Amino acid sequence: MKTAPITLPDDLAPRVRLELFGIPRVRAGVACLTVRAATLGEALQRAVEQAAGLAEICSAEGLRAGYAANLGGQRFVTDPNTPLAEGDSLLILSADLGG
Repeated sequence: MKTAPITLPDDLAPRVRLELFGIPRVRAGVACLTVRAATLGEALQRAVEQAAGLAEICSAEGLRAGYAANLGGQRFVTDPNTPLAEGDSLLILSADLGG
């Protein structure tokens, strides 16, 4: 059974840091962004709102093929409904970085 995404008012949503590497960093023009988001999809959408160049890479539905999101340096995540907590760090990177 699919669950509906969580949407919280901006002032209640957790503060999340997105660290950008490779092509995402070039497209955004910055190394990191801070957004308020309760889910991965929300964080990606907020990132696009702050750095329009990321629209070619991600949206609320997730990341385009060839890009990955890592939550807290512990695990790769793809589900846009992945919950986020205050202080979480998302690493957004392109496959060209190797690994």
